Amino acid sequence: MERKSMTALVSAFSRAYHSENNDMKIFNDSIAKLLLSESEYNEIAKSMSGEIMFFNPSFVGSENEALRWIVDNQLSPSPLGRAAFTEKVLKTAVSIGAMQYLIFAAGYDTFAYRQPYWANRLQIFEIDHPATAKDKQARLAKSGILPPNNIDYVEADFTKEMWQTALMGNANFDKSKISFCSLLGLSYYLSKQVFTEMISVMGEMVPKGSSLVFDYPDQDTYTEKAGERAKNKQF
Repeated sequence: MERKSMTALVSAFSRAYHSENNDMKIFNDSIAKLLLSESEYNEIAKSMSGEIMFFNPSFVGSENEALRWIVDNQLSPSPLGRAAFTEKVLKTAVSIGAMQYLIFAAGYDTFAYRQPYWANRLQIFEIDHPATAKDKQARLAKSGILPPNNIDYVEADFTKEMWQTALMGNANFDKSKISFCSLLGLSYYLSKQVFTEMISVMGEMVPKGSSLVFDYPDQDTYTEKAGERAKNKQF
């Protein structure tokens, strides 16, 4: 697996595992597993379960139970919670006029490939690093998943390139249309200055009435409290 996309692959794994193994689903991603090869899925599972003593030194149980604990308490809470929240508020945004969905750092996000009926009016833009974007498209093709007609891929490195130039250069992007922008996971690895500048520039690129959603780490993000917090959310 390429190092550049490892974080995104682990996030896809956590969504796939949760969807397949939990009766009570915080977020049901029916496509995530299709983007992972069997060997990748098993490799990530083995790697995660092997870290149980680091995350929970008092743990006693089987390898499968260790994996379940790791996923439920360490891997899934943030990706699941933010994905469920974002798609819920996106639906509301569409109902009041949003026509474009800008997914920054799209990674292996699968919304465009399992679109609900209410999303067919949207033009979706997946904006991400060229290496990740190309890898994702190759995985979709290998799985036999055809991109919908309302999606555009915009390649941009948020730390080096003028991403706004790449977006503005896309023929389907319309500055006059109300947009919904998601920046999930970006604040974890961009500097505060770069992230703040991104939001500022974005505010100038979309019209009044547009929406923005992002997440950020707090003191509980990497603790068991994150897992309990996610379980208690009702989306």
